[in-house]
Amino acid sequence: MPGALDGVKIVDLTAVLLGPFATQHLADMGADVIKIEPPEGDLLRNSGRGPSPKMGPIYVAAGRNKRSVCLDLKKPAAVEVVKRLVRDADIFIHNSRPQAIERLGLGYDDLKRIRPDLIYAYSLGYKRSGPYGHKPAFDDLVQGASGAASLQSRVDGGPPRFMPSLIADKTTGLHLAVAVLGALVHRQRTGQGQMIEVPMFETLVSFWMTEHLFGETFRPPTGTMGYDRIINKFRKPFKTADGYICALPYTDRHWERFFEIADRPDLAKDPRFVDGPTRAQHYSALYQVLDSLLEDRPTEEWLELFDEADIPAMPVNSLEQLPHDPHLRATGFFTEREHPTEGPITTMASPLDFSATPTSFRRHAPRIGADGPDVLREYGYSAAEIEALMADKALLIPTFEAPAAVKPAAAS
Repeated sequence: MPGALDGVKIVDLTAVLLGPFATQHLADMGADVIKIEPPEGDLLRNSGRGPSPKMGPIYVAAGRNKRSVCLDLKKPAAVEVVKRLVRDADIFIHNSRPQAIERLGLGYDDLKRIRPDLIYAYSLGYKRSGPYGHKPAFDDLVQGASGAASLQSRVDGGPPRFMPSLIADKTTGLHLAVAVLGALVHRQRTGQGQMIEVPMFETLVSFWMTEHLFGETFRPPTGTMGYDRIINKFRKPFKTADGYICALPYTDRHWERFFEIADRPDLAKDPRFVDGPTRAQHYSALYQVLDSLLEDRPTEEWLELFDEADIPAMPVNSLEQLPHDPHLRATGFFTEREHPTEGPITTMASPLDFSATPTSFRRHAPRIGADGPDVLREYGYSAAEIEALMADKALLIPTFEAPAAVKPAAAS
């Protein structure tokens, strides 16, 4: 069955991870995503090591279901190719600074003259109308500016640190994809296109402050910023006799059952823990009690007891354990596939599950520009026109000499 976005055409000038993460989800839902790359390729191609140059693992993961067209946008003929693609596209999306795109003649006003109902979406570091609007942005910078890097300091009093994930890029990418879907619904109802701006800084501030504005939500404030349960220094995976476990008794019944199976039913009558509002005032004591009660039994025993009592709990997996997780194996989340140029690879399923319009894995991440001539033929270019663009080096199919052999990375 076709995906939810089958028939939707996207001209994608995004790079690194923010934009490609957004268009990956749109592509998984069936959209035809034409990825426009510069002669050197998307920088994301260089992150990590693969069997071939410019085919790094993060790119291979985020580049699925897309087609690559390599254009040198310093050449006017290449810019005209983008405009010709836009003429028959539904969405144009980028995550460059707007000033740079507009200098190329690919701003919203330029492209809506070609396609009046175009959905023109872009992400940038900071809202363009503000004083930071001209600044470049990367995940680390936005983690710092948005408060993310300081969150762990509120827990343990240590120095600010980055979360070990490209969380600013991926969170903003998801917001960008959601915004595009909203604009598609609007166009279906009204026939109108529009421009969408999704700034990283504002997106991440909204993301953190949903819970951490907390007591400062009201005037006068009812408390300080920072959701106290979440920033409590005792909130952590708890040690068991042979490892760690994430356990979260939540309701009154959960806590009563936990104290029973931990052989401490007396704690259910402790005045600090008698009900939810009271427990909320004693998180530190509650987590320390939980910590002390879990350390005497092995993880699997606790998991079985928690399952029987319907108390939320899960093991602590390492990254290396995830491909062997029984749930992920049963649902087919990880799949071994044969990439046409890179050989055997591990891929991940889309987490989106539609009953009528399922997501699909239709094509592997392509090498730079591999789909250029085919795409241009689909959009009405003749063989002579394609040859002329290639002769002018406006359209390219870069080649890179593969190393003689790639040795596996050493285990750490």
